[in-house]
Order: sequence, then structure tokens, then C-alpha cells
Amino acid sequence: MAYYPLFLDLTGRPCVVIGGGPVAERKVEGLLAVGASVTVVSPSLCPALEALARERRIRHVGRVYAPGDLAGYQLAFVATDDGEVNQAVSREGRARGVWVNAADDPAHCDFILPSVLRRGDLVVAVATGGASPALSRAVREELEAYFTQDYAALAEIVVEVRRELKGRERVPGADAWARALNGDLRRLIAEGRREEAKAHLLRRLGAGACG
Repeated sequence: MAYYPLFLDLTGRPCVVIGGGPVAERKVEGLLAVGASVTVVSPSLCPALEALARERRIRHVGRVYAPGDLAGYQLAFVATDDGEVNQAVSREGRARGVWVNAADDPAHCDFILPSVLRRGDLVVAVATGGASPALSRAVREELEAYFTQDYAALAEIVVEVRRELKGRERVPGADAWARALNGDLRRLIAEGRREEAKAHLLRRLGAGACG
């Protein structure tokens, strides 16, 4: 099965998680981190999810999944070890047009979750089409050594420079950006010389620090 990679804006969008254990906890944490509105359906919750429910950061429906629980949601995540629940949620999702992800059960997934490396606004996602989550995780861990925390600063500077250039009605092409994002820029960032790095990038893009 081939998957189309994409990133979704889930700010304020209603999502439901079926299950209340550690796997569900990871799904919920990821959804809250991007601003989704989260409901958890489960008879019980692990301590972390209990705390989120008490703080009203999630809505808790304290029972097992029942047909109809996907109504009004845009994404559904199944985090149980019950194959029958996976199948039932997948079937309801198809009927309602709700995308479903069932943990460790690609056959009942409309989408899968990659192994993710974050460095500020820079996000690197690794996936194997559901064939081997362990391999995805291993590759991501290898990439962590290459994509150091300096890349978070690099991403911030690039965002600022793009904003300034748009304000000046300058739109450098892809080739110009490729040349500008060179070793000297990375060196300045690694040395903590942030403003010099920004000025260097502006110069390389033909804008200069003062326009």
C-alpha cells in the first residue's frame, strides 16, 4: 500500500482517541501539541490522561467504544489491542468519511503516523508505509545526530528572512536559496552568532541587512 505524505493543520479540529492507556497518551499529547480539540473514549485513563481530563484539556467519555462515537469528528485514533474494535471503528470511519488510524494495524488505517524528529519549525518525518515502525524509529534516531538543535535556530532565521524579503517584495528562487543556505551560515549559527547569520543570509539572497 502506498501512502501520500502530507502535514495537516489540526488547530481547533475535533479528534477522537479510542483507548486510555500509554499508546493513547502519546496520541493525545501529539494532538494537543498542534492545537487539536481532543475527546478520549475509554472506561479508564492512565494517570497522565486523567490529569489532562481534570484540567479540562481533553473531554473524557468513560465507556467502551460504541457505534456512532465518530460522529462529528474529523480524525479518529484507535489505541487498543482489540482487533474487533479496530475493525468496527474503521468501518464506521469509512461510512462517515472520518479518517482512522489504528495503532499497529495498517489494514484498518486510512493514514499512518510517521516517526517524527522536531527541531523548532523543522519537522523530519520517517515512515515505511506501516511495514516496520521499528525501522522508522531507528532511522529517526540516526537522523537526530545529524539534525542538531542548531537546526531550530536555522529554521527561525529562515522564517524571519522570508518575511522580511516578502515585505520588500523580493522573492528569491529556489536556486538562490540553495546557494544561500551554505556552510558559512551553518557555522555562524553553530557559534551562536545569530544576528550575523541572519545578515549573512540576507546578503546571500541579494537583500543586504538594511534592504
